Amino acid sequence: MTGESEPVPLKTRSADLPVRLASAVVMLAVAGAAFWQGGRVFDLFVGIVALVCFAEFVVLVSRATANVPYRLAALIAGALYIGMAAGILTGAGDFLIALVLGVTIFTDTGAYFTGRAIGGPKIAPRVSPSKTWAGLLGGMAASALWVVLWVLAIDSGIDWLGPRFELGLALNAQNLGTAALLGAGLAVLAQAGDFFESWLKRRAGVKDSSHLIPGHGGIFDRIDGLLPVAIAVGVLTAGVAN
Repeated sequence: MTGESEPVPLKTRSADLPVRLASAVVMLAVAGAAFWQGGRVFDLFVGIVALVCFAEFVVLVSRATANVPYRLAALIAGALYIGMAAGILTGAGDFLIALVLGVTIFTDTGAYFTGRAIGGPKIAPRVSPSKTWAGLLGGMAASALWVVLWVLAIDSGIDWLGPRFELGLALNAQNLGTAALLGAGLAVLAQAGDFFESWLKRRAGVKDSSHLIPGHGGIFDRIDGLLPVAIAVGVLTAGVAN
């Protein structure tokens, strides 16, 4: 999910790999523990992550522009953007949280490996030099697969996954195809969130939103794609409920 200001040399990436892996393990352990505990523990975790993310956003905006009205407008929009995503996640059940996290992770992973394997034309090299059209398609395919698996998991009624809910859909080819299309669309949103943060970092003249996470940058670097996905899922869920 991290949009880099400049391409990172292969030797540098290889040297940082142990640090990145160690940080990733710690992040996954903390997030996984909060998700497993659920309730107030998870809500507190989401709140802390959102506050740190907004603090990084404030720093980026302050560096990106000296125009005070622009700064105020950006900070209000950022507070709504990050706050809405956090509010949706704290009010969501386990299955919806798994949907959002899965879409974000599968999109990022699919885009990374497909982009590296195929390469090809860049989407917006001035904003994010590492992002390719092949990577985007790979991320869309991976996210589509995740959403189909998510729908199948709901229908299976696996108890340890938490309370299940009825989608009101028959598990036929048409509806599973619709689920795949939904996953592909959410992947595009995740990539859009990534590009937005990359653009903001470009304007601010920095590579990472902060140096909080060794090898990964800041919290905003890690959840840039998750924010629009969470908002979209929340809006779609509210529409279905009504």
